[in-house]
Amino acid sequence: MDFNLTTNSPEETLEFGRRFGTQLRGGEVIALCGPLGSGKTHLIKGIVEGLGAEGTANEVTSPTFVLVNEYTGRLDVFHVDAYRLDSMEQFEQIGFDDYCYPGSVVLIEWADKIIKALTGISYIKIELAHLNESTRSIHISNLPDYIRL
Repeated sequence: MDFNLTTNSPEETLEFGRRFGTQLRGGEVIALCGPLGSGKTHLIKGIVEGLGAEGTANEVTSPTFVLVNEYTGRLDVFHVDAYRLDSMEQFEQIGFDDYCYPGSVVLIEWADKIIKALTGISYIKIELAHLNESTRSIHISNLPDYIRL
């Protein structure tokens, strides 16, 4: 199933992420794609909050240099940033397979750089785009039927 949404502020993007996160069951891999500043990290902040991780609004940052941030809520959350990765092999070396289990959610920023590594995995793809300074377009594909937005 596909879903489209327009948010008009960073706060709306966060709130949408919260609603989305509350419905995740575990075992999901979420590939986020979009240009710099399109709202990927804001959306992830909301998702992590929706998963019940405490005090995360200010703690969630893109793990650009550490590559993976981990958060604990009602599920384990692994936030991967593929921006600095140069190959599929580097992605695999960070232990991606170890993060994928029924009690986890894996969120991958800049997933377009490693999308081939997700072949054979049923993942949710979220594409974000700028419409203007504060408005973002969000397109979600392969949305499981248990998520109602």
